[in-house]
Amino acid sequence: MSIVLTEFARSRLFPREPRRNTIQDCTPEAFERHLNTVPPLKVLDGYAPFCKLHVHRNWTSTRCLAVPITDENRHLLRSDYEARTTDELPVLVRWFEGIEPPVAKYLIPILYSREQLAREGTRIDADWGVVGCMYTMEPEETPMAPITMMRNALGVEEGGSGVPIDRAAYLRSVEFWRTHANWRG
Repeated sequence: MSIVLTEFARSRLFPREPRRNTIQDCTPEAFERHLNTVPPLKVLDGYAPFCKLHVHRNWTSTRCLAVPITDENRHLLRSDYEARTTDELPVLVRWFEGIEPPVAKYLIPILYSREQLAREGTRIDADWGVVGCMYTMEPEETPMAPITMMRNALGVEEGGSGVPIDRAAYLRSVEFWRTHANWRG
């Protein structure tokens, strides 16, 4: 099994202008090398048959991305309409500013099959391509954000994968993201 970083993931996980809420102390090349040489602790099924999640112990100083919302930090929440790429429509997002989350215990790369990536217009020379990564305290998936599920249901033309919304998964996601937010540093 071979794994590569997609350009979509590379720009988000390893931006030109380093940010504190992206992968730390690791180059994109070293990240790929690690995924191809160190077996994951476990492999989780993703939201569709073409998606797998590889659970790795965090070998970097990368911090957890999702943080619980409390009465003490609620005033640090921010929101705006943003698009992940120039081809996508902006959607409402929220995040914390001015907090210091703990170092994550696990990095969980999100992998799409070569066939699915080709369907979405991305060609790779590997079996799997990294499209994102979760930074967590538990070796489990952080629920996909509700807006990401909606974008996926809109189809490839709108930056999604074409997978319809699973109502039960959507409601579980709402429960999690109602009480958590990402952060930016």
